Amino acid sequence: MTDLKKFDSQTVTRLIIGGILILFIVGDGLIFFIYGAGAAVTGLICLGAGMLPILLIMLVIWLMDWIVKRANKDA
Repeated sequence: MTDLKKFDSQTVTRLIIGGILILFIVGDGLIFFIYGAGAAVTGLICLGAGMLPILLIMLVIWLMDWIVKRANKDA
């Protein structure tokens, strides 16, 4: 029997990672081919700076989930 929740979680994770990779590779690749290496480095810096708040929010949510699961296990 297959675990559909696990499959769904893996699929969503893979889609998010794939989307981010496409954004960085294709987006920055186009910047590199059109404007050059200097602009591509600037593009990477901007993409990284844009991803930082998203990653911090995801980290906080993951930590809250971890804390709640530990608290509920003891009860």
